[in-house]
Amino acid sequence: MDKNTLDKINALTRRKFKAEELYTFPVVLCHNDIDRDYERFSDEALDKMAELFVGTTGIFDHNPTADNQSARIYDTEVITDPEKQTAWGGTYRYLKGYAYMVRTAANKDLITEIDAGIKKEVSVSCSSARRTCSVCGADVNSGCEHVRGKSYDGQTCHTVLDGITDAYEWSFVAVPAQPGAGVTKHFTEKGGNKAMADKNEFTAITTQADFDAAVQPLIDAAVAAKAAEFEGWISPEDHQKALDDLTAENKSSLLKAYKTKAALMAGLPEELAERLTGDTEEDIAKDAENLAALTKSKGTPHFEAEGGVMSDVEKYFYDRNKNLDPRTRKENA
Repeated sequence: MDKNTLDKINALTRRKFKAEELYTFPVVLCHNDIDRDYERFSDEALDKMAELFVGTTGIFDHNPTADNQSARIYDTEVITDPEKQTAWGGTYRYLKGYAYMVRTAANKDLITEIDAGIKKEVSVSCSSARRTCSVCGADVNSGCEHVRGKSYDGQTCHTVLDGITDAYEWSFVAVPAQPGAGVTKHFTEKGGNKAMADKNEFTAITTQADFDAAVQPLIDAAVAAKAAEFEGWISPEDHQKALDDLTAENKSSLLKAYKTKAALMAGLPEELAERLTGDTEEDIAKDAENLAALTKSKGTPHFEAEGGVMSDVEKYFYDRNKNLDPRTRKENA
């Protein structure tokens, strides 16, 4: 431990400590990327917290009791990693703290757990005066309609925390909100100001409106996250409509073929095929026979009425049904 570090620590103590009496370790307090709650700190917030967190105490699980104090921050710095990009497209920055503990018999096991990487994840508790929407920049409490966790033009909506006014404490936790560090944000409204909520105090929910207000953001975030998983998929209704359209198209083509065949079999001109009606091949064939009887043209080849010239459809049909070919019947006669 160098003299500069020792001087910074002793500036926070009541008496001067020797290097061998102290244990120090670095800790990543928080960063500017989107966390599991779809929130993030602004770069300005990180810079402000670097000032405010010097001298703050380290505890466990955000339980603010004197007996729970274990370490203290004696220095901080904001580090920029130009090789890493955040989920929202900015350059990754994080707040790094340097903490110290006094070596005692009581914390010997804790020091061992820190060195072994067992006690590792931390989160911070602080006060944020501004909470704005990343999509429109509006205050999230002023009626912004964007939903945290939902994608808008390829960007995930999240809340930007800014205007840091106080730093309360940092804690060792099991599951932090921020991957790589962990941030826990506890706020209550007292006298119009943001303040940390003591986990031993709570406000009872006594009305349906209070309950709805408490759970609706959680529901909205869950729905948005699930919708993002299936973005680009078509709904069951759209799938069924596409299938119905394809079926109708196939049926239309089949009926057209039935009408052409029935018209040729009945000796009707090809242009009359579209006039035939019926939903089945039998119905269409029957309608063709009736129409041929009405026009008194049954058995009269179409090509005779057109001056002896057969259409391509008639040639195709009679080439495959030679027993019906009127040219053959004439030769035999």
